Amino acid sequence: MTTELTSDDLQPVAGGGLLHRRLFLKSGLVLATAGAAGHAAAEPPAKLSEDLASPSWMHAPGAPFTPYGKPSKHEARVMRSIGANKDLPTNGVSWTPLEELEGIITPSGLHFERHHNGVPEIDPAQHRLVIHGLVKQPLMFTVNSLLRYPMQSHLIFIECGGNSNAGWHEEPIQRPLGGFHGLVSCSEWTGVPLAILFDQAGIDPKATWVIAEGADGAVMNVSLPLKKLMDDAIVALYQNGERIRPENGYPLRLVIPGFEGVTNVKWLRRLQLTTEPVMARNETAKYTELLPSGKARQFTFEIEAKSLITSPSAGQKMFGPNIYEIKGLAWTGRGKVAKVEVSADGGQSWAEAALQEPVLSRCFTRFRMPWNWDGKPTVLKSRATDETGYVQPEREMLVKERGRNGYFHYNAILSWGIDEDGAISHVYA
Repeated sequence: MTTELTSDDLQPVAGGGLLHRRLFLKSGLVLATAGAAGHAAAEPPAKLSEDLASPSWMHAPGAPFTPYGKPSKHEARVMRSIGANKDLPTNGVSWTPLEELEGIITPSGLHFERHHNGVPEIDPAQHRLVIHGLVKQPLMFTVNSLLRYPMQSHLIFIECGGNSNAGWHEEPIQRPLGGFHGLVSCSEWTGVPLAILFDQAGIDPKATWVIAEGADGAVMNVSLPLKKLMDDAIVALYQNGERIRPENGYPLRLVIPGFEGVTNVKWLRRLQLTTEPVMARNETAKYTELLPSGKARQFTFEIEAKSLITSPSAGQKMFGPNIYEIKGLAWTGRGKVAKVEVSADGGQSWAEAALQEPVLSRCFTRFRMPWNWDGKPTVLKSRATDETGYVQPEREMLVKERGRNGYFHYNAILSWGIDEDGAISHVYA
């Protein structure tokens, strides 16, 4: 069923040609003229008979079965980009190409990575998870024993605390979106609720902190509040329906909904209950920031609301005046995204975008907005508001509040400048 467009539907609801989000909310609505940045619009065939002629692959048997499916060779360009330390190539990151993906689920093979000393090759038959410290009965679990416990599945984003840190630079970095905002991904994580394991061990009432440690060469360890782990953390064994891949923490990963990536310890091997944090390197020398007041931010676990326009975005191209779809992703560690607003005039006016269902807690939310671009230079922005009322800040406000000694938790509004030729660049506006 197709719903006809009316003149009211095509009337701008904000400056810069933003149209009403109901264009994407009406059941079965088709925007016949809508285009996507970076892709030319459909054109009528020059010679219908030639275009309908059967191609060569219709005249021979296809490829045989394979034991594990892989992407088409024609999609080989869709891959993670890698940034590694030249002197220590096992220390670095790989970014998710957010601008190349749709929906809210990140394929496991494109989930971002952050490694401090490479990916360990762990034999699951030898791996153990130990719970000890302030407990009545220390426990040790094999992977097979954990597989017998009741499990839960959650659609959860994980974002590195250092994601988007190029935003602190004096000049806007010019890369495709995923190349500096791609240390965030969203998966279905399945595993054993940590509360079940802690209850089995018996928690000493004096315990308030948990020291989590990974089995990598860096012996990654962080301090975490026990209350949060009892609330909704899981020991994950599966990602997107299959066993977690090695770079994402195989065979066990701690998943803490809404908390920064470093706390979601990969290759999990030890959980020690204590009365105080261990003050590890990643909560003192790192992930702690000096503020303009002279005080420092520490244990800033929770990810604050953030949104990114994935299309149109840097490296893509506008193909002249037309109706386009502005689309992007929003998320927050504080629960659900309540709304996302879009501006097509540099923030002078805003209109509410359509949120694609499902809108889940601590999960990616896809937003969409119809836009009638007139071909003139402009600046696109988006800002997210979460269910607590927190609003994603402008860059100027964030820098004023946090100063220039920061590196982590950059969540300022992202601005894309579009020139009269349709070229798109990252701007501060």
